[in-house]
Amino acid sequence: MELVVDSGVSRMEGARKNPTLICAPIMADTVDQMLNLMRTAKASGADLVEIRLDSLKSFNHRPDISTLIQHCPLPTLFTYRPVWEGGMYDGDETSRLDALRLAMELGADHIDVELKAIHEFNSSLNGIRPGKCQVIVSSHNYHNTPSVEELGDLVARIQASGADIVKIATTALDIIDVARIFQITVHSQVPIIAMVMGEKGLMSRILCPKFGGYLTFGTLEAGKVSAPGQPTIQDLLDLYNFRQLGPDTRIFGIIGKPVSHSKSPLLYNEAFKSVGFNGVFVHLLVDDIATFFQTYSSLDFAGFSCTIPHKEAALETCDEVDPVAKSIGAVNCIIRRPTDGKLFGCNTDYVGAISAIEDGLRGLYHTPVGSSPLAGKLFVVIGAGGAGKALAYGAKEKGARVVIANRTYGRAKELADSIGGQALSLAELSSFHPEKGMILANTTSIGMQPKVDETPVAKEALQYYSLVFDAVYTPKITRLLREAEECGLKIVTGVEMFIGQAYEQYERFTGLPAPKELFKNIMATY
Repeated sequence: MELVVDSGVSRMEGARKNPTLICAPIMADTVDQMLNLMRTAKASGADLVEIRLDSLKSFNHRPDISTLIQHCPLPTLFTYRPVWEGGMYDGDETSRLDALRLAMELGADHIDVELKAIHEFNSSLNGIRPGKCQVIVSSHNYHNTPSVEELGDLVARIQASGADIVKIATTALDIIDVARIFQITVHSQVPIIAMVMGEKGLMSRILCPKFGGYLTFGTLEAGKVSAPGQPTIQDLLDLYNFRQLGPDTRIFGIIGKPVSHSKSPLLYNEAFKSVGFNGVFVHLLVDDIATFFQTYSSLDFAGFSCTIPHKEAALETCDEVDPVAKSIGAVNCIIRRPTDGKLFGCNTDYVGAISAIEDGLRGLYHTPVGSSPLAGKLFVVIGAGGAGKALAYGAKEKGARVVIANRTYGRAKELADSIGGQALSLAELSSFHPEKGMILANTTSIGMQPKVDETPVAKEALQYYSLVFDAVYTPKITRLLREAEECGLKIVTGVEMFIGQAYEQYERFTGLPAPKELFKNIMATY
């Protein structure tokens, strides 16, 4: 596959850049249902199907396996997973292994045999391996991810068992566990399927083409998984541009906890695709940001957005911080400099939010050219975390009088004192109305999915405001914004802030001008 470099952007020629396969797990009660799902898998873009024999309610070995092979429109992988390895089969072991051997004889492309059963299986073959079938020998760890040394020993044992393809699946207790699987994958001398299960292991399933994985599993439907953390085929192909990932693909991501709600991968991956930029943007569920950066210190991990609750801690982990971000005390964008690998942190939150709020106010008030409609206004910020600091700083810079309301009064006062503002506890906010026409900005996660019925302030108190902004953008219209609209107030959604702050981040990530219209169009459809 040829890479044509144009103005610093890798343009990927051809439909596919990597040989890594997408395998669709097929789980159903009957053979007929499996055949329908196989056709769906082919239409969805899968390369092969994993036929989970242990999911069948009734199973007649020879005719059913023959039917499944003859009528499958894709190459096949037969798995008959016992309960002791996380599957559903709880019957006779000899019968189970006989079914897998029969699948080989009848023309299966792959079978999956557990490491714990491979010796018995090999013995049953009597030294004769029928057909073209490749044997995957697998090991599943549903408790943790062992050390690199232990994983290396495990791979060696699987290889020594006569495996054509090695498969290891571990469980992520922390996102740093994935680094060990990447290390094992990239150094493997044989075809390897290696993944980390669970949400913290998601990037192992997406990035396996970069590190040389044989295949990844993609489901036909969200939530219907054969192991924890599997993405859909549609997400692999359309969201993450899976076919275009390769060893030289640069990795970007959104660091947060929680993080699965973030639309950042949708925004940036679509933008990357539109210009042929060789990068991928993923969700990164991070517990400790300092440990994350210590673990993923490679230049391959090139840039990051940062969200709740890591924006303040991110500032401490960076080698260099933009003066504005230092003043705010929070970082939401981190770039790894290609020259020396150092981390540079900046803050784009305040630009995106303040610009969106100013635009909203200009529709309410006449503002002299060259001045901000925030000048002189009473600006109430809910929250004293990273986003709260960014908005408080930005509003102060525009000449607003700033009030900070926070659950913990001490944190509100600390922020208020740093910008010459006033502090309130969140409990006091509903009775705080010194004047009409105030501006309210929620920067907390109150009202964010799944807790969409929550709001930081009573509806009755909203009558004293002229504009209400909510940094939450999932859902787009929070309870706070809905009630503000019902009171006849101007509202500004978190989507507008999200788009505004993303412009600068994209330009820092890629060195290219932000595709502003594309960003707006993408977010308008969600």
